[in-house]
Amino acid sequence: MCKAILFIGGSPCSGKSTVAERISREFGAYYFKVDEILGELLDEAAAQGHSACALVRTLSPEENWMRDPFVQCSEESQIYQEIAPLVFHRIDQIQADLIITEGAAYTPQVMAARKERYITIVPTPDFQISHYRQREWVPFVLAECTDKEAAFRNWMQRDVLFAKQVQEDCQRSGVPCIVNGGDISEDEMFQQVTELLGLNTKEA
Repeated sequence: MCKAILFIGGSPCSGKSTVAERISREFGAYYFKVDEILGELLDEAAAQGHSACALVRTLSPEENWMRDPFVQCSEESQIYQEIAPLVFHRIDQIQADLIITEGAAYTPQVMAARKERYITIVPTPDFQISHYRQREWVPFVLAECTDKEAAFRNWMQRDVLFAKQVQEDCQRSGVPCIVNGGDISEDEMFQQVTELLGLNTKEA
């Protein structure tokens, strides 16, 4: 049995990975990153007949990113609901005293039935978009789109909508939510997150 599982949810490009990696280093926690196996999870959920996962695996980049961002955001939430049992099954198989895990997949709805320590981090729209533009892999994601800038705008709008939804759900459910506008240093973010997750030197 694991002594503790710490969950960081929220929206993409908010700093979740950076702080989770540091918690892993400084507290000796096993780091489980959902995004690293997201494709595998989507395929498995699609094979089980889950509709949102099945749909997204059949769409071309053009078909995917040129859709209404509101539709994409709604679908994203459904996908995370569909893969949640698969994610939790993998975590429950990890043999470690302390686990830190992060991903947008940990929405307040997905985490509602879990009792572990859980927080979220979301970016402001400007911070999100500026950081996505700096990521080298973004052009590869959009390479097959005929209008790459329009596809990028739709992608960003989807994530802005998703971040807003996460914030609102956190407010309703009382889940701590940090909003990262780029004015929080890495040290300050680490301090906030470790305090909210109840980490202390005894667990290091």
